[in-house]
Amino acid sequence: MVTSNIFHCRKHSWPPEEYINRATLQLFDFDSAAPPETAWRRRLNSHANYLKEFSVTFREAIKMVSLGIRLWSYVREEASHGRKAPIDPFTRESCKPSASQGVPLGGMGSGCISRGFRGEFRQWQIVPGICEPSPVMANQFSIFISRDGGHKNYASVLAPGQHEGLGKAGDQGISSWGWNLSGQHSTYHALFPRAWTIYDGEPDPELKISCRQISPFIPHNYKDSSLPAAVFVYTLVNTGKERAKVSLLFTWANSIGGNSHLSGDHVNEPFIGKDGVGGVLLHHKQVIKP
Repeated sequence: MVTSNIFHCRKHSWPPEEYINRATLQLFDFDSAAPPETAWRRRLNSHANYLKEFSVTFREAIKMVSLGIRLWSYVREEASHGRKAPIDPFTRESCKPSASQGVPLGGMGSGCISRGFRGEFRQWQIVPGICEPSPVMANQFSIFISRDGGHKNYASVLAPGQHEGLGKAGDQGISSWGWNLSGQHSTYHALFPRAWTIYDGEPDPELKISCRQISPFIPHNYKDSSLPAAVFVYTLVNTGKERAKVSLLFTWANSIGGNSHLSGDHVNEPFIGKDGVGGVLLHHKQVIKP
């Protein structure tokens, strides 16, 4: 277990005007792209506090000796069959627990992928009983902007580059992407089941960007509320005098968390629906361990 005093604060509200320019809020009012008055807010350049591990006293440890022995035997039994125990307090996770979470993706009881307030997709709970806390850094939104006939160009991943998942072994060159966002003028706003990320002049000072995230959570409708789905809606407002050509890119590894995208034999297949909407089907081959 982990503990932290990150939420121990006298201030119980985060007025949007303290995080976003009032003029920017008014620009997004027409498309419901502005965050609500009541929300949990963070700047993208703020760093998440690492959480302290829970400790027990000597007397508590003595009382739990029998439980510890039973748990140790269970962990070893699972390991002998090539499985990872859902509860394993004897092994340290490679990803330190931190207060970096945002609003999770997906419906109720359908598995979950959390998204950190800085834009990373983490806390993968697709396989029952198993949680992969580390972010998959290939899963990102990126933007490309061209102005003045191509003489003024901006390109960046829409997340700040100070991530613990960058520069590590196996990042497949992702650290060489254009992590040009400082996050100083970008903010995250959470009110379950929605979340808003506002880029107030980043990376282009004359372009305002709003990303809305929503998962199905419908009152008195448990069927649709359990859909394993999430929607991201982007609203862009050009405040410059010249036209801007903007492209959005979404990259997603064929993964269910951890290093599963490196296991091989996965297949990606393009499709076009009856209504003309196109997409990509990710066929993931998971090794089932008995």
